Amino acid sequence: MTSSTSKTQFKLPRKTAAQKARARRIFKDLLKHYPDAHCELDYTMPHELLIATILSAQATDVGVNKATPKLFRAFPTPADYAKSTPQEIEPYISSIGLFRSKAKSVHAAMTRIVEHYDGCVPNTMEDLLTLRGVARKTANVVLGNAFGINMGVVVDTHVMRISQRFKLTKHTDAKKIELDLMALFARPNWMMLSHLLIFHGRRACKARGGLCHEHPLCRKYCTNAKAASAT
Repeated sequence: MTSSTSKTQFKLPRKTAAQKARARRIFKDLLKHYPDAHCELDYTMPHELLIATILSAQATDVGVNKATPKLFRAFPTPADYAKSTPQEIEPYISSIGLFRSKAKSVHAAMTRIVEHYDGCVPNTMEDLLTLRGVARKTANVVLGNAFGINMGVVVDTHVMRISQRFKLTKHTDAKKIELDLMALFARPNWMMLSHLLIFHGRRACKARGGLCHEHPLCRKYCTNAKAASAT
């Protein structure tokens, strides 16, 4: 990424008026089909969302949501995690892949929050990226959902796949895809765009067994669906 002043200021690729108009149509159609699109990780406080997002790496939201109720009850505040050890956290998340390394990340992130941010999850990209287990995608999830701050677009496997199939990007690299999406869509819509694409990816535009011939959005915008209908 080209940075002009900080890690959160980027030079976005140029997009034509026609490309932006098409992006607006896609957003409007997605919103029509998924008006209730939202973050599907369960949380009530910013630190819970941060922890759930760290745990969700290479895991499903469903699996994370099964584990976090007991975890959140056992450790109500960041200070409770900081006073514990990774080994004490592990039993609560043992059903989740890579749970040992994730327990270390959760413990380290909460400890830093207590020691450097007075026990409150920071609300800037720069500060969030100093936390163990937090990369740009996780930071975007927390900023967008916990604080209503649009610093970027969450690019997971669903967003990557649909962005390519809907011809919103030619790239396969998540960072470049995010820049394309940021350039195409209005900033106030970035977080909702992530939710909409993820909802569509989980319910229709799947990596395998997608509804290419059945879903109207796929028939209208997806290159795979158009190719299949032509054969």
